[in-house]
Amino acid sequence: MKKGIYTITENRALTKNVFLMRLAGDTSAFTAPGQFVNIALDGLYLRRPISVCDLNENEITLIYKVVGEGTEKMSRLTAGAALDLLTGLGNGFDTAASGDSPVLIGGGVGVPPLFYLAKKLIGEGKHVTVILGFNTKDEIFFQEEFQALGADVLVTTVDGSVGIKGFVTDALSRIACPYYYCCGPLPMLKAVHRAAASAGQLSFEERMGCGFGACMGCTCQTKNGNKRICKEGPVLRSEEVLW
Repeated sequence: MKKGIYTITENRALTKNVFLMRLAGDTSAFTAPGQFVNIALDGLYLRRPISVCDLNENEITLIYKVVGEGTEKMSRLTAGAALDLLTGLGNGFDTAASGDSPVLIGGGVGVPPLFYLAKKLIGEGKHVTVILGFNTKDEIFFQEEFQALGADVLVTTVDGSVGIKGFVTDALSRIACPYYYCCGPLPMLKAVHRAAASAGQLSFEERMGCGFGACMGCTCQTKNGNKRICKEGPVLRSEEVLW
């Protein structure tokens, strides 16, 4: 974990409630896709944890949804503003376990951390299929960006306005899935775990107090005891989680 000051270079809307923010600064604390940052915001006591969508040697890309006071305040920040970040937080995805043809499954704001993961896997010479789940066509983002990486992309919408009508599990049932990575709300993680015939890795969305394992406020029951989503997670192996 590192603490530093980062400068916003871009902050724009992707959909009505989803925003993309790019931050210039030190990225050396990150070791794996699926890790997150914790952002301090003026006037708010707790930092806001946001998963990393992409990064390079001097820039972090975040995608976040406006759901409360903190993210609403983030959406109003402009290029040039400075933010205090804790970086390199959490246990990320293990790409060595993927096999040759992994499936990446994301729902809503569970989509962003899969982008950097897809980039890593494709860079390792693997054939990647991505399933993106949304409620309706107006909520879709980053479909073209995944395709530009070289991934095969399936989109599902609950109302059937684009792609496969239904949930990510409806798309999953149509393809081979030797190994999977999944990020999204807890009901979706449970559904994918039950529908998949293979092992996988799950990235949990959880409210966090400290973000680095001190407060024990974000635990998940596993076969190996309670694990903290912010420290031992957010990525856990599907077979170890006790539902």
